[in-house]
Amino acid sequence: MILLTNDDGIEAEGLLRLVKIVKDYGEVWIVAPDGERSASSHSLSLHDGMDVYPYDYPVDGVKAYTCSGTPADCVRVGSLGVMPYRPDIVISGLNKGFNAGTDIQYSGTCGAAFEASFQGYHAIAVSEGFQGIHDVTNKYIKEILDEIIDKKLKFGQIWNVNFPNIPLDECKGILWDRKVSTGLFYKDSYKVIEELSDGGKKYMVDGQRVEISEEGSDLRAIFDGYVSVGIANNIS
Repeated sequence: MILLTNDDGIEAEGLLRLVKIVKDYGEVWIVAPDGERSASSHSLSLHDGMDVYPYDYPVDGVKAYTCSGTPADCVRVGSLGVMPYRPDIVISGLNKGFNAGTDIQYSGTCGAAFEASFQGYHAIAVSEGFQGIHDVTNKYIKEILDEIIDKKLKFGQIWNVNFPNIPLDECKGILWDRKVSTGLFYKDSYKVIEELSDGGKKYMVDGQRVEISEEGSDLRAIFDGYVSVGIANNIS
């Protein structure tokens, strides 16, 4: 059995595209957030209950549920409560936005995959750029899943796949075994967007694209127009 989740929510277009691909690999279950949970990392809901509802998913044969918790919650309650058996694999995505480099630690997509690994499941996180160009993903995702879907990893490890958001004729192919970059996609600062009446200030993150990365890394692959496939570790 395959458990799918994401951090963009049950109605995300990327999840629907992923469902249509992975249903060829086995029985598909979905437990996904009832709304967007981007940048929720590996957080869990410990002090309040979670609401789980059946969801009429628009793909025949798929059993789907919404969850009021985080992506990591979805993996836990889905595999330990909702599903009749533990899943063979958990795939998180298809995320709208890269999850590579230092951004992995903030990612709800990767947080769900890491929780799956902690529960003893084979785990894959799949992401692509924001711009909505799906040509490269559509071309290579099945080939990559065929290669890694049965390649089990160590405890605390996940497969992390990122597709560049470029036209297919600009993509240079797949780079395997990419290490997690210590560089940056964006360099963040904060700006005041509102002066509050009680003397406070409302701040908003202000990210400036910098594209800093090293050779052999996931970010370098994406910046250079390749699909990046590598292993990310949550346990040193």
